[in-house]
Amino acid sequence: MFNAEKPSLDELPSSKQLIRSTVIAGAAAVAILVTVVLPAEYNIDPTGIGEALGLAEMGAIKSQLAEEAEADRQMGLDEQSSLLDSVLGLFVGTAYAQEAAPAEGGEAWRDETTFTLKPGDSAEWKMVMEAGQTAEYQMLVEGGRVNFDLHGHGGGNSVTYEKGRGSTGAEGEVTADFDGEHGWFWRNRDSADVTVKVQVRGEYAEFKDAS
Repeated sequence: MFNAEKPSLDELPSSKQLIRSTVIAGAAAVAILVTVVLPAEYNIDPTGIGEALGLAEMGAIKSQLAEEAEADRQMGLDEQSSLLDSVLGLFVGTAYAQEAAPAEGGEAWRDETTFTLKPGDSAEWKMVMEAGQTAEYQMLVEGGRVNFDLHGHGGGNSVTYEKGRGSTGAEGEVTADFDGEHGWFWRNRDSADVTVKVQVRGEYAEFKDAS
């Protein structure tokens, strides 16, 4: 049987040589990363060598493909979200429409307004209220969605009670923080006309168009 001779201690690399080899290997890896990998994969070329070797163009193509893939993914999510919003809006709108009439023996809505907003158009309606007064409201949006801002101002004061984006309807109550006008600002950000119906009741002096 053949037995290999064990190397002597003198033949083994010293600690200094090992450290030196490690440093050289690390430096080489960093150099490859900076001059080859970053330009080719991520279109990052701090030294300019990647461009000279034609690697930067490869990286730019990969980055563009990745951006297009992400854009396609986001577009798919937006389309799914829009479809879901439309379906939910149909059910919500139907529910609000069914609830628009007061229940038997219930309190009738005191005031209401209905208006149509073309794409990009806005409207504003306010209730004149005193501090501490409370009013109920119900809003129904048909044909699309709106962005709205429920806020109040008066006597140098201003407050935002609620904001909605892509809303198909809402209901609730608002309690005035101070004397002044309290109500809604709507804007149609969709591509089709939308009809907004608002009903209010409770403690207020007047419900008026503040556009």
